[in-house]
Amino acid sequence: MTDTLLAQALVEEATKKSGLIWVRSTGPERTLWHVWHEGAALVVGDGPGEQPLPDLVDKGTAEVIVRSKDKGGRLVSWTAVVSELEPGSESWESAVAELKAKRLNAVDAETVPDRWRRECRVVRLTPRESTTDHPQTSLATPPLPTGATTRRPIPAALPRLLLSRKKKRG
Repeated sequence: MTDTLLAQALVEEATKKSGLIWVRSTGPERTLWHVWHEGAALVVGDGPGEQPLPDLVDKGTAEVIVRSKDKGGRLVSWTAVVSELEPGSESWESAVAELKAKRLNAVDAETVPDRWRRECRVVRLTPRESTTDHPQTSLATPPLPTGATTRRPIPAALPRLLLSRKKKRG
């Protein structure tokens, strides 16, 4: 009983403090931003401008991996029961209020709940069981294809040009 309570506390604290979780259902693992609320991780996505959710199926399961906030390594992994919240329901409204409060870069911050109702999915990941036993080999995989690009290095002459402009002004 004590081990179960400690495991639940570890899952809750680690997931609350981590800004991202890794979630895998049937497809590849995805990194998702989330909010911990009422004993579960809440995620929103699958709409324009939102994170793509992995193949999360209502009443299915998913594996959630949480990293350590200070070291960045795997801290705990847990199996989640997936439930998609019905737009407009009391649980959906409560979840969206929490998600909206934590969404820092929404372009349409005031109308985001309406957009999420029309175009997105809000999913609750409720912990079922957890483990701190981790594989002894690396689980690293190549990143998924994306349209995002990495910034290129600045030209070697740019710092000198900027420095010479400051000297001219001063």
